[in-house]
Amino acid sequence: MIAIDVAILPPPDISRRAIELSATLPRHESVCLRLGGDMPPHITLTQQFVQREEIDTVLDGVGSALAGWAPFRLTVTGAGRGGSAVWMAIDRTPALKELHRQLMDALHAFERTGGTEAAFFNSDARVGDVEWVAGFRRRSSYEAFAPHITLGHATTPPSVEPVTFDATTIAACHLGRCCTCRRVLRQWEL
Repeated sequence: MIAIDVAILPPPDISRRAIELSATLPRHESVCLRLGGDMPPHITLTQQFVQREEIDTVLDGVGSALAGWAPFRLTVTGAGRGGSAVWMAIDRTPALKELHRQLMDALHAFERTGGTEAAFFNSDARVGDVEWVAGFRRRSSYEAFAPHITLGHATTPPSVEPVTFDATTIAACHLGRCCTCRRVLRQWEL
């Protein structure tokens, strides 16, 4: 199996700001997640385990679900925190909720149970990462969908200024440790 994340990749200025904020987090608190390089900022739309031999069909399904979508506006509303994770909160606009719903519906038939650490990039995952992906549909989707750009881990979130941008790029990524996007499998422009 492979652990995937279908996500919005923010434009360069928003990505740069997320990477800068991630770098300000205390190193001793944010040990497994530091944005930049091979950990691009992203806004998760779906996460799930799929069979490796079905990945091309899954990615084709993502492409079909994205057909007809044009760029749309998103707003970073400020900082957020849950558990030890801190993030840039994203407004849950009607367009964003609809895109999330369409992708969740389109990929439901490909979702598999029984994923392990081996499904992650370099087979490197924590038990919590496996549990998070396995429970995404049940705990973090549809009405529970809370869009954000995870910055890392900290006791106190950094100051995040509101900013509006256009969502133009969607990517399917191979998930890594701390549920980071580690390798882009396929990318689409809206």
